[in-house]
Order: sequence, then C-alpha cells, then structure tokens
Amino acid sequence: MCSDLYVLLVAFLSSFIIKLKTECGFQFTAKLEGMLTDMKTSLDTMQGFYARHPELGDGPTLTVQVLTTGSWPSLSSVACNLPVEMLELCEKFQSYYLGIHTGRRLTWQTNMGTADLKATFGKGQRHELHVSTYQMCVLMLFNDADRLSYNEIEQVTEIPASDLKRCLQSLALVKGRNVLRKEPMTKDVSEDDAFFFNDNFSSKLYKVKIGTVVATKESEPEKLETRQKVQEDRKLQIDSAIVRIMKARKQLDHNNLIAEVTKLLQSRFLANVTDVKKRIESLIEREFMERDNRDRKLVLYRYFKGFKGNSKHSKQLSMVWLR
Repeated sequence: MCSDLYVLLVAFLSSFIIKLKTECGFQFTAKLEGMLTDMKTSLDTMQGFYARHPELGDGPTLTVQVLTTGSWPSLSSVACNLPVEMLELCEKFQSYYLGIHTGRRLTWQTNMGTADLKATFGKGQRHELHVSTYQMCVLMLFNDADRLSYNEIEQVTEIPASDLKRCLQSLALVKGRNVLRKEPMTKDVSEDDAFFFNDNFSSKLYKVKIGTVVATKESEPEKLETRQKVQEDRKLQIDSAIVRIMKARKQLDHNNLIAEVTKLLQSRFLANVTDVKKRIESLIEREFMERDNRDRKLVLYRYFKGFKGNSKHSKQLSMVWLR
C-alpha cells in the first residue's frame, strides 16, 4: 500500500472513530483507537527503518505492521521457513526495532501476510502475482527447482499440512490462477503429488491476485473458536444497543430496556434476556449507567459520561507481515 493512500485511510478511520466515540462512548472505541495508533506508528517505524538502511532500496522491500496484543484479536502464531532473501530483511528489521524499543518482544505472524512477486513465464510473459506469504514461500522454491514433490515442499517450508494443501490447491488447480502444474491432475492435493512451474500460464491481466482456497469443513477447535468469536461480537452489539438507547431515553425501567434492546437487535440476532441482563450489570459496573436510588422498586438506569479506564497496557507485541 503506497504511503499516500495509507495516510488517507488513517485519516478516514480517525474521523469514523470520533463519530463512533460520540455515539457509543469510549469503551466501544478503545480497541479501535489502539488499532489506529498501531497503523500510524507502523508507518513511522518503516520510514525510520529504511532511513537507517538506505542500501535496501534496490532489493526486495518489506512492509511491517507492528500490532499490540491488547488491541487486536488474538491469533495463534504459526511460523514457517521464509526464503533467505526475506529472512535477512526480517532479521534486520527485528534488530532495528528492538534496538529502539527495549523490553519488547516480536512475534512474526507469517500466516497473516501477503507478498507481491514479479514472475516471467515461458513465452516471456511477465506478471505481478499478489499472493499470501505461504504461497510466496512455495513459489520462491521454483527459482532453483523444476520439479518438487509435496513432501519436499512441506519439509523445506514447514507450512502446516492443512494450510499447505489449500495453498497448493490455489496455485495449481484454480483456472486462470494456476501458476503451478500438478501431477496427477486430481482436484485434491495428496502427499504423493508432484508440482511444476507452469511455463504456459497466461493472463490478460498484468497483476494477478491469487487467493487461498477456503477450508470446506471446520475442525472442532475451529468451530469452538468461531462460537466464542460470535459470542464476543454479540456482547459488544448488546452493549452498544443499551448505550444507544439509554443515551436517547436517559432513564428506563428494567423490562422496557430489555424489550427495546431485543427489538433493536432483532434484525441481526435474537438477543437472549439473560445475556441482556448480564450486559446491563456489566455496564453498571463500568459506570456507564447507575441505578436510581430514589425508588428501588422501579429499577432505573441512567447514562452518564463518566468512565474509569484501565491504564495498563501490554508491552508484548505481535508483528503481521503485510508485504
């Protein structure tokens, strides 16, 4: 992403977060503001890195997003063996970053990255391939080999088997994106398959984006993770609905508040009454609302602007390789 476009994106997000903060309160934008801060500081960090290493201008380029763990969704770190050219760049960046920030730890999230590769095919046709980091690791192997077996690719890259099979499916079996050939030409990838660089590949487009085949079936851990993410997302939506209603109404009795929250969210999902009650209690504990002390028979809730935030921030960092 070019720096000018990146700056425009950051400015747009800043404006959006300000409006959201005015509407819903600080609690609902705290993580978004943390994300935006990471985006801004990452741009400054990359400018500082290349200013420190002007000799890198003629070779491969690296763009890094340094993400604080408290602001972004938690992700399992899955490592793979990067090509030597990129590994050297990553090591230089890590040395630079840890040199200007003491007490921090970096974890490379190679499974979240992308890359742009320039490739020349058999008839001299040139293309720029937009691929995932895993796909880049596989394709770079064919600079030094005409044929590679599945097991050889797996051994060299150490990409997890399920991810590697989807990666190879995307590179060899998707029409118009098949920059590799597979033998035998079956629709699935097995450990007995062999892969070749497809010299006959052609496309009307100079820039070719190669996606990754989506897994057809979730494993049990993936299903559990999906359910947990849905539950967390619904908590935030219930919180936002409560605050929005109370900001407009100023005070409501318990039953009417639950009814209005359920009605507001019915187009998205059926809010469970027990869950709504728990979120009301959570907002009271966080001082978004308070009970009316004048009449305890009627339980009232009031919205007010006071908020006690948590000033503790983790110094542990994760790094997502974007390009």
